[in-house]
Amino acid sequence: MLRRGGRPGLLGTVARTAVVAGTATATANAVSRHGQQKAAEKEAAAQQQAAAQQPAPAAPPPPAPPPPPAAPTPDDTSTDDLVGQLTQLGKLRDAGVLSPDEFAAAKTKLLGG
Repeated sequence: MLRRGGRPGLLGTVARTAVVAGTATATANAVSRHGQQKAAEKEAAAQQQAAAQQPAPAAPPPPAPPPPPAAPTPDDTSTDDLVGQLTQLGKLRDAGVLSPDEFAAAKTKLLGG
């Protein structure tokens, strides 16, 4: 049986349609994957930027305040020493190491009250 030239037969048309459809599907899948990769890259970049903008973790709490000095007896404490100790307590309070209540208690002990 001889074939005549020109248009393909039914089997040729089906084969060509299958190739075109397969190529279109492959192209659509590749475009979709590319879009998903771009979206994932953008999301990762946004997460990195958000992490960079977050403040650094809070510093650890300050160490426990040192025990207040023992109440001095009037014989062994000079006025200069008492002023120095009160100044030191004030600095600890201002630095946040001592609460106002702790400061008041330590000051009362220093003053012998």
